[in-house]
Amino acid sequence: MSEQPALAPQAIAPTNDDLSRRHLVTGAAVAAALGGATAEALAQGEPGGASRSLRFLNPPTSFKNPGFNHAVEAIGPGRIVFIAGQQGRDVDNKIVGAPGDFRAQAEQAFLNIKGALDATGGGFEHVVKLCHYFIDLQAHFRMMRDIRLKYFDPARMPASTMIQVGALTDEKAIYEVDVVAVLPPA
Repeated sequence: MSEQPALAPQAIAPTNDDLSRRHLVTGAAVAAALGGATAEALAQGEPGGASRSLRFLNPPTSFKNPGFNHAVEAIGPGRIVFIAGQQGRDVDNKIVGAPGDFRAQAEQAFLNIKGALDATGGGFEHVVKLCHYFIDLQAHFRMMRDIRLKYFDPARMPASTMIQVGALTDEKAIYEVDVVAVLPPA
């Protein structure tokens, strides 16, 4: 392999990438200086001492659905927790319930989420986004709405997406869910 000769330093005009990084750093500094939370947002309060940094929104331009909110605003500072897709697997990594038992698998997935939230010091009141993956969406989405009501306050449902997929990582799995939560600063 031949070596390339060293280039003499040259004056280089800033690129769009340099300007974008500068704007990002400046924006982050402004957000940090402002503390990230407005008086209105802090006054929102949540029952049970939950984080005051979340606003659950249903804009007047969106249809109403009791099963989820169209938007959840996270007002910093806070901690963002991303929980990997959870299936109906027990601690021995086995799919729970009888073959095809959607309720058993979904309940176990939510128990797994609870465990992950507990490990971060959070709870379901901090969840802002759910993404559900179904093998058979039409057969099970109504049941999922009932299951979610066991874990979430109906007035503060997280944003939610439901998707039908062709397969999950285990042929016995028929449901998976991943989660985003926003917790108060540690």
